[in-house]
Amino acid sequence: MRTLTEERRQAIIQAALEVFQEQGYERTSMNEVARRVGGSKATLYNYFASKEELFAAVVRTFSTQFLTQAAAELVSDESQTLTLEEKLTRFGTSMLQVLTGSNPALQLYRIVVGEAGHSDIGTLFRESGIRESMETLARVMGEAVQKGELRDAEPMLLASQFTALVKAETDALLLKREIPLFSREQIGAMVTRAVRLFLYGACL
Repeated sequence: MRTLTEERRQAIIQAALEVFQEQGYERTSMNEVARRVGGSKATLYNYFASKEELFAAVVRTFSTQFLTQAAAELVSDESQTLTLEEKLTRFGTSMLQVLTGSNPALQLYRIVVGEAGHSDIGTLFRESGIRESMETLARVMGEAVQKGELRDAEPMLLASQFTALVKAETDALLLKREIPLFSREQIGAMVTRAVRLFLYGACL
């Protein structure tokens, strides 16, 4: 068997991303990915045992790894000196930079939303990093509840509500054919509005 290399693995992930974007999850075949990357299907299976495993690797590479890193920063030693508002702003900024940047995260999310009703793609997406990130964010929310910084509520619900607010102004992008790029200033303004609404509500 040929030696497995990281360079080859990354080439397969890149080729798979292109095929998933063009054909969707259900219609993508390992045969097509092998053809696109150049090589045999047997070699492809040496790197990834199934299409599910390959999709999970694509998601982690181009989407959830950024959220995982952002979540890790929430509980780092450095973050302990930050206020809750500062922590949420940092996490929200990282989240929106992924969804509104030039990387394919939003395209992958579109695939998941479009096909979740007739496949296990939603579960695959969540287990490829989303669940871990949300659990970390919920831990931060739980600590804030204990300190009296947030109302008494289930921490995971608070985490879900916050991320929904962060994404609120970008949800319309799912309906656009061409995805616009947002400046750092625009992202900062959207995150600020989401954090303030979450912490202080919409009342006058």
